[in-house]
Amino acid sequence: MRVKITIEMDNNGHFHPVNKKVEEMNPKELILYAAAKCASITLKSILDKEHIKPKAAEIEMSGTLDTEQVMAKSIYRSFNILYRIECHTIAEQSNIGRAINLTTEKYCGCLQMLRRIAPLSHEVSIVSTETML
Repeated sequence: MRVKITIEMDNNGHFHPVNKKVEEMNPKELILYAAAKCASITLKSILDKEHIKPKAAEIEMSGTLDTEQVMAKSIYRSFNILYRIECHTIAEQSNIGRAINLTTEKYCGCLQMLRRIAPLSHEVSIVSTETML
């Protein structure tokens, strides 16, 4: 069974769950939420140091359980994190990509911990709204 949590950035640069309140999440979803939230905080910290503020950002964290239903004995067999970022300029794209790689591969403690449980893959979608003349 695949479990998925999505968080998105608000106008103040804070990330919040989409379509579900934290209080309504089951423990398996909370694990994914914690990882997505940790990645968002880490990514925002790196981007702030580079003086980059994305126009929009969304992080989707998913995991595949070894059972068809969520149960206490369910164990995650794999994880995937998907970053969807909208930036202002094409020049920002490479810096955001670098920040995502640093977040995922080096600095996010939750993602590092999840790697010890099961394989973690990541996907990146960065678009620029800059118009080419």
